[in-house]
Amino acid sequence: MDKLVIEGGTILKGEVTISGAKNAVLPIFAATLLTDDACIIKNVPNLRDTQTMIKILRSLGKEVILEKNTVTVTSTGKINFVADYKLVSTMRASFCVLGPLLAKLKRAKVSLPGGCVIGIRPVDLHLKGLKALNADISIESGYVVAKANRLKGRHIYLGGVFGSSVLATANVMMAATLAEGRTIIESAACEPEVIDLGEFLIKMGAKIKGVGTPLIEIEGVKHLHGASHQVIPDRIEAGTFMIAALITKGDILIKNLCYQHLGALIDKLLEAGAQISIVDHCSLRARFKRRLKPVNVTTLPYPGFPTDMQAQIMSLMAVTPGISVITEKIYPDRFMHVAELNRMGAYIQREGPHAIVEGVRLLSGAPVMASDLRASASLVLAGLVAKGITTVSRIYHLERGYENFEIKLQNLGAKLWREKE
Repeated sequence: MDKLVIEGGTILKGEVTISGAKNAVLPIFAATLLTDDACIIKNVPNLRDTQTMIKILRSLGKEVILEKNTVTVTSTGKINFVADYKLVSTMRASFCVLGPLLAKLKRAKVSLPGGCVIGIRPVDLHLKGLKALNADISIESGYVVAKANRLKGRHIYLGGVFGSSVLATANVMMAATLAEGRTIIESAACEPEVIDLGEFLIKMGAKIKGVGTPLIEIEGVKHLHGASHQVIPDRIEAGTFMIAALITKGDILIKNLCYQHLGALIDKLLEAGAQISIVDHCSLRARFKRRLKPVNVTTLPYPGFPTDMQAQIMSLMAVTPGISVITEKIYPDRFMHVAELNRMGAYIQREGPHAIVEGVRLLSGAPVMASDLRASASLVLAGLVAKGITTVSRIYHLERGYENFEIKLQNLGAKLWREKE
């Protein structure tokens, strides 16, 4: 197991190219189960999570070829309806194979999912939506067992306690493409990753309207065909490098992004006093111009401030003079990084779903431990600006969602390297 060693104090400058979106490519991989034809997926990031999803597809009977950042998925014969615990339990997004398997094979047996430890994330909305489509669902020995002779379109409300669900919307939308009649998903997730999945399904022959809005209409078809698709850039990776520029008082040109997907983050960074300039339709420049001021942040479903950027902006606010309040409304327990940032000299107090951050002048390097994907990124960002040496353990979390993260940071001037634990 590797750890990341960071020597803080370097101003980051240069340019970085953003990889494909992890949260878009995983459900798109699952959607290939809906057809026997070949599907070509481009701009695929080489991550632990994409490798896990490739293993799941292969275990289900698909042939998957990965060449650089392009994946070709074809059928080799009969598809298996059982998604094994050993794979699904390691990554929550793999649960979205349930809808496609059920729609294509009329039955599915999928292990209850795992993933990052960021609080309780039930699958009740997934099951509610699929039951509404006429599926018979039970929980047996840690597996969701679903059966349906015929899926039937219905009007489904998918709102949950903390708003809409991206993966539940994806699961139900994929299943509904092969259901009889019309399905209407109300309170659907509007995230760019859902739009990307919808566009891929439409290329496959699905009849979908309203994707990207809270009301999605799907007219079921008898079969879907193969398609070629390029995955959107990863907005969370782009946002992380924006924070990297600001926390180190640097200047970074960020290429291959959709700045339209970053509206809430850009708004908060501008409010803090950052200089963010749009270079062209797929590039922007993030630059530290003057001392930043604290901002209050509340995470919300898209187009609100993304929960996946909460930990990173907390690191920035930890070294911004003044007091900021960060409220987590998606996963109220997603504060595992607070204790580790405090080990580095931050002054952060948690009160329920709120974190009160009093900015300090300086962080100090320390040994810290990553608890989840985005917490890992926040600790690396803090290490970049801390005085002395920071070691981040369990960086396999980083490898789940950031392609060549340390190499990209090194190319910007960061002093960091890997060592064995």
